[in-house]
Amino acid sequence: MKLPHRRQFLHLAASAAALPAVTRIASAQSYPSRPVRLIVPASAGGTGDVLARIAGQWLSERLSQQFIIDNRPGASGNVGTEAVVRASPDGYTLLLVFPSNATNATLYDKLNFNFIRDIAPVAGLMQVPNVVVVHPSVPVKMVPELIAYAKANPGKLNMASGGVGTLGGHIAGELFKMMAGIEMVHVPYRGNVPALTDLLSGQVQVMVVATSSALEYVRAGKLRPLAVTSTMRLNELPDVPTMNEFLPGYQTSSWYGVGAPRNTPAEIVTVLNRNINVALADPNVKMRLGELGGTILPGSPDDFGRLIAEETEKWSKVIRAANIKAE
Repeated sequence: MKLPHRRQFLHLAASAAALPAVTRIASAQSYPSRPVRLIVPASAGGTGDVLARIAGQWLSERLSQQFIIDNRPGASGNVGTEAVVRASPDGYTLLLVFPSNATNATLYDKLNFNFIRDIAPVAGLMQVPNVVVVHPSVPVKMVPELIAYAKANPGKLNMASGGVGTLGGHIAGELFKMMAGIEMVHVPYRGNVPALTDLLSGQVQVMVVATSSALEYVRAGKLRPLAVTSTMRLNELPDVPTMNEFLPGYQTSSWYGVGAPRNTPAEIVTVLNRNINVALADPNVKMRLGELGGTILPGSPDDFGRLIAEETEKWSKVIRAANIKAE
């Protein structure tokens, strides 16, 4: 058999080497060619679930393929997250990323995955600040008064949360206690709804909760807001100061975004990131996210990845200092 000329051989070799890149580009250009599953590692009805459905509907219309919302609650989000970690890295199984993904790395002694290693950041979606609220029977109207009251009445204030290890309620509350030098009794519930129910009845007195969950009760005068946990005051609560005004450096928020299994082609990640950012600029989407009490979180995959890494490190210190363990 006659061997090809050296120049022909090099040309053939170069063409062969380029095949994977050509295939990836072609794959990205045709993506998505079938329905995409967006796994939400929480029950239906919560802020993250509503957000996923808003984003999924917009992407379905934009990309002409259905984005199916698949709720997989369990183990503080680990069940749904692991399902995405184990999925094929082809862009057809995505994850709604939320704060528990950052805190679980420290809360759980042993996980079957490493979130930062195994999930590729795709795009941020939204940040939702928390608000510190008290039952009206508590004789305080500002954070310094709450701190003074807690010091004068040790053990008399009960701090509710949606569960052990929840960022918005438990861990954010522990950070407040540390920075303020006070003690409050943590009372965990199985979700924010029963926690808020007992707060409204006065069985517990204090809660750090997502603004979206507390806003209607604040407006009705059933809960008294002391501070928001964002760095800036909120349009929804313009007269409520930030916690940072009393405890410099205090800042917490619930944040959400989209992730994919590691090794998902960069070209597909780029397609998703670009379209999600277009969605976040859409006036109707921005309005609907505003109704959830959130602000948009646009940016590149690297931007979202940095946020995840920073939040993981920040809250690991609080979790260890407060000796919080997952139930």
